[in-house]
Amino acid sequence: MSATPISGLTPLPPVLLPPPDLDEARIGCCEYPHFPWNNWERWAVASGLAPDLAGLGGLVVREAYNHGWPEHLCRLAGWHDDGRELLAFGLRSPEVARRHWEILLRTDGLRGDNPPGSTDWRWEYLRPDAEALLAELESQP
Repeated sequence: MSATPISGLTPLPPVLLPPPDLDEARIGCCEYPHFPWNNWERWAVASGLAPDLAGLGGLVVREAYNHGWPEHLCRLAGWHDDGRELLAFGLRSPEVARRHWEILLRTDGLRGDNPPGSTDWRWEYLRPDAEALLAELESQP
């Protein structure tokens, strides 16, 4: 989207949706595409996050819940603030967020990884980039 519209008219501000209600108790009543992670992804795109990054963030929200990630990673994945901080992180530092979210997904919440040159996923093994992310997250308050 260009900064100046072709028509010369002042563009309307984007319509901001309210944050999704990430409520675990209601997941059983949801159906595709109205799960909390789908709603988070739509909200993130409407709030200005690139669609591919919003899709990745939505996967983080989903996998944290579906795979029972540890509590601190569920909090990071938005389950304690309806995804507000997750969105803020993606908007503030999209490339860092992408790297973190890809590592979290690859390692199923920092539980294991594929050793170099192998397609076998191993519990409790982490590649150096995942080890660094784990250390970074552990150092945060």
